[in-house]
Amino acid sequence: MRIHPASHVDLSTPSGTMRTHLFRPAVEGKFPGVILYSEIYQMTAPIARTAALLAGHGFVVAVPDVYHEYTELGEAFAYDQAGTDRGNALKTTKELASYDADARAVIDYFGSDAGCSGRIATVGICLGGHLAFRAAMNPEVAAGVCFYATDIHKGSLGHGMADDSLARIPEIQAELMMIWGRQDPHIPVEGRRLIYDALTAAATRFTWHEFNGEHAFMRDEGHRYDPALALSLYAMVCQFLTTQLR
Repeated sequence: MRIHPASHVDLSTPSGTMRTHLFRPAVEGKFPGVILYSEIYQMTAPIARTAALLAGHGFVVAVPDVYHEYTELGEAFAYDQAGTDRGNALKTTKELASYDADARAVIDYFGSDAGCSGRIATVGICLGGHLAFRAAMNPEVAAGVCFYATDIHKGSLGHGMADDSLARIPEIQAELMMIWGRQDPHIPVEGRRLIYDALTAAATRFTWHEFNGEHAFMRDEGHRYDPALALSLYAMVCQFLTTQLR
């Protein structure tokens, strides 16, 4: 379906104003909400295209600026060494509680949005995969999709690099779709196994998908992009979200 031009809303959080980019179907009705978490580069063109694709499948998509405390409203980082260094530095500068409060702000926004049906999912890529995983600990979230979620296995998200994501898995009531690249050096097989075992031990409802792909194989810029794999996974994810958010 067609979508409206992208818009935004500035949400209040305990750590400041958070620009949140919005993508909506251009038809009448109420649609499930999807929180789409970006990579460490914030709201780039590839993330905008992912958001538009999801919106076109019948979702209201909200993309929050994950580092809003440290950036201009709507600022994105370049896919270069300087942008990578800045994104990685902020990942462990920001307080873990602030990441969680940001999720709460978007969930609350969906609760007041006239175009949202009240059903909510999270989707995230790279850093965003970890944030989608944590946001799924909120009881309002019915489904979560995590693309090559970084640092869950290391417990290193946030200031102090001592997150509790693995320990809090029993809080997740949502069904998860976990997607990984076998050639991704950021989440080696031992790390993936640790996450799989923790989800299994907690009796979490999840599906697990590993593909021959490098880190960032979904991003449609750069040499690691795999168009055929990305296309098949978008179809799989949209079907999963449609089923879970009925």
